Amino acid sequence: MDMHLGSVQISPHEQYFLRMQRNKEKKSMEKMGESNQCKRKLRVCVATCNRADYSKLAPIMSGIKSHPEDFELEVVVLGSHLIDDYGNTFRMIEQDDFDIGSKLHTIVRGEDEAAMVESVGLALVKLPDVIQRLKPDILVVHGDRFDALALATAAALMNIRILHLEGGEVSGTIDDSIRHAISKLAHYHACCTRMAEQHLIAMCEDHSRILLAGCPSYDKLLLSHHREDYMDIIKSWLDDKVQEGDYIVALQHPVTTNIQHSIKIYGLMLDALISFNKKTLILFPNIDAGSKEMVRVMRRKGIEQHPNFRAVKHIPFEQFIQLVSHAGCMIGNSSCGVREAGAFGTPVINLGTRQTGRETGENVLHVRDADTHNKIYHALELQFGKRYPCSKIYGDGNAVPRILKFLRSIDLDEPLQKTFCFPPVKDPISQDIDHILETQSALAVDLGGTNLRVAIVCMRGTIVKKYSQPNPKTFEARMELILKMCNDAMRDAVGLNCRILGVGVSTGGRVNPQDGVVLHSTKLIQEWSSVDLRTPISDALHLPVWVDNDGNCAALAERKFGHGKGVENFVTVITGTGIGGGIIHHNELVHGSTFCAAELGHIMVSLEGPECMCGSRGCIEAYASGMALQREAKKLHDEDLLKVEGMDMKLSEPITAAHLVSAAKMGNSKADAVLTKAATALGVGIINILHIVNPSQVILSGVLASYYQAPVQHVISQRALFSVQNIKVVTSDLEEPALLGAASMVLDYATRRIY
Repeated sequence: MDMHLGSVQISPHEQYFLRMQRNKEKKSMEKMGESNQCKRKLRVCVATCNRADYSKLAPIMSGIKSHPEDFELEVVVLGSHLIDDYGNTFRMIEQDDFDIGSKLHTIVRGEDEAAMVESVGLALVKLPDVIQRLKPDILVVHGDRFDALALATAAALMNIRILHLEGGEVSGTIDDSIRHAISKLAHYHACCTRMAEQHLIAMCEDHSRILLAGCPSYDKLLLSHHREDYMDIIKSWLDDKVQEGDYIVALQHPVTTNIQHSIKIYGLMLDALISFNKKTLILFPNIDAGSKEMVRVMRRKGIEQHPNFRAVKHIPFEQFIQLVSHAGCMIGNSSCGVREAGAFGTPVINLGTRQTGRETGENVLHVRDADTHNKIYHALELQFGKRYPCSKIYGDGNAVPRILKFLRSIDLDEPLQKTFCFPPVKDPISQDIDHILETQSALAVDLGGTNLRVAIVCMRGTIVKKYSQPNPKTFEARMELILKMCNDAMRDAVGLNCRILGVGVSTGGRVNPQDGVVLHSTKLIQEWSSVDLRTPISDALHLPVWVDNDGNCAALAERKFGHGKGVENFVTVITGTGIGGGIIHHNELVHGSTFCAAELGHIMVSLEGPECMCGSRGCIEAYASGMALQREAKKLHDEDLLKVEGMDMKLSEPITAAHLVSAAKMGNSKADAVLTKAATALGVGIINILHIVNPSQVILSGVLASYYQAPVQHVISQRALFSVQNIKVVTSDLEEPALLGAASMVLDYATRRIY
């Protein structure tokens, strides 16, 4: 019998095809139903190590627990949670109604660097059994603690996927290294800020596995910010008389890369808080190396018995939020100050370097060099009682829903081995063996008032060959000689197996290093203003050319080859025919807006002093330069007051500063008075530098350096502010600072591209 669809007849062949199609669709629907019924829940293990990371993990744990159809939650507790001295904070996890699957005692007491390493090792010994028993699909790890590094290492080696929270951030301590190491082990990332996301991408992490979620703690703190019982919480932790906004919350942790300095800052903070005389809630530091010494400092100062202080080991996060949000100020170096406190506009004083690099709102006042009680006290005066606009840099209160959605999207069938997204690189170019064996070198040019010198300088700072000629008086003759000497050196470099990378030029006067132009010259070099040095030298030699002031070059030489190597902030002062120098600040040379930032010789130390070559009066150079000493020596000689018995001085010999120094050493009181005045002027000028720039070291260079070193150090110890009196003044060991500095511009910038 034929089937009919309306008025259309269907043949037996077509009937068979329709039955097969319907059966196929039916089986497909049954298969989809079975798949939905058999879909396995994602087994998520959340591991928490301390009170701080639990505040970030607890909202995620609550979110996972509230979706039992999608997830199975396993909780592992380790680290300082299980230590009585730190409040046995595992109990608050139990009070939050989370079942703790494993408690691992992993902390080796000692609170020093060795104890931290041993704690990581102990955690690595214990974690494999727990991971094998729980068999999680994914492990959630937070932050940058050493315990978290052990968790990530164990999970990665046991082929467990890792979700890392708060990766990509920068804080300026050993935490950075640990945080980035965990990021490299992790398969997935939930970061808090756009900048952190960009950092992870720059670290070659797969963009598709990075979630910009925001900070999970913001989900809780933004909801519970306006609690009606906040005054009850404040009074329970402080006392009944305390008013909103009239107390301080203090939380300072050790910086493990500089423990002694951390302890010093902690003591200064406590002294400032005692002097400030406000009720203060102070939390004990975390368990990092140095915390034991910090607690000793607290107890030596009697903080736990002081009527203005309440010292506690732990405060539940919800209550801590209320205390921070209504405080007159928060002080210390906790990440809470630069992260959570911004959401309330609470004034924050961030001490030291532990949070350097963190993104902050305008509520944070940084006191990175917290080296005096007065500095911290002044910061308290500036910040206490203020109110700032609320900042949501780190979150908008919706991090947990984003993270749960991200977890649901994880495909467990994807290959476990993570891949990195490296930027494209050029294919390697084959090199001849002679090219490989060449010594990378620079051509250094030094234009002095008397001589013009050129040298071939290798990467280690060795002067391979040096050339010297009198400096011509005219521009044309000078440029012609520079190019001739450079060409001669280039030819010799081939025979010496030196590969010249570029040319560095050191010259007197004010220089624009960006354009390679001498703007204004000293009176010692004629016809040398508004001179483009870079273009003609580069065109003639077909090499890159760098140009800078001779004082700046001396500072660069010290940074690469001398006492400034590895020193972040220092000043070099040249004591020669004139007085010059250079300033290195945060490892960079300071030029200033008009390229005269380091004209140290023209710091005025007297309103009515001798006339200087710059046209002013009372400059350091007018007292302490070789020319100034020569002038005073001639005056004494003309008055027949210079020569003393036993002093060798020929009648035809020109009078120089060396004669003055020699006469002073042989007991000439007049000569000694001149030198004492010169050294005092130089010392006072250097004190001005110390008070403005605050370097950690002063390097004296030039022919008079060895004579001035001790007197200048004495002047500093007598006249400088107490905080800079111990800054060392050292004498340069470099014989050719101008040439070496000129070479360093080439050797650094041509090979590392940091200019």
